[in-house]
Amino acid sequence: MSEVYINFNLGVNPNSAQAFFKIIQEQLSKGMKKLNLLISSPGGNVDPGIAIYNFLKGLPIEVITHNYGSCDSIAALVFCAGEKRYTVANSRFLIHGIGLTVQNQRFNEINLRETLDSLKNQRETISKIIAKECNKRVGDVEKDMLKGIVLTPKEAIDYGLVTEIKDELIPPGINFINVTL
Repeated sequence: MSEVYINFNLGVNPNSAQAFFKIIQEQLSKGMKKLNLLISSPGGNVDPGIAIYNFLKGLPIEVITHNYGSCDSIAALVFCAGEKRYTVANSRFLIHGIGLTVQNQRFNEINLRETLDSLKNQRETISKIIAKECNKRVGDVEKDMLKGIVLTPKEAIDYGLVTEIKDELIPPGINFINVTL
């Protein structure tokens, strides 16, 4: 099959990213020329999300993304990898800043500085990517990340994130692949 539909309805983390990469590799070896990536995700870990985005952008095929629920946090960045970016009428996008969850971990001054520098670098990377894909200024995206914004489909079009509101996800008779853990 030259056109493949893959459903990513998971949180973004190292395990879901690896499962996704494995499916892509298998489909490329079978001759995939066009990827339709259906996404509904609460987001998750920044580094695997950036890796998925970069991976998709580096593929020698057409990539289309379609939000059918919510693309929150880092999932909004993954969504940006599509050359065409669709969303259903009853969806949303959440763009917000970078956070850190700490459980029973001790930090010294050097660790805190490294952690803060890493968070800042992740925010800057995400801002640059979203700005590039949405034809926005990096500073404006950074402001949106720092305050946090939720976009309706119409607002996502105005933002440059979505190219079209389209409720049809897959044509009749098409089998699609679920990314599972």
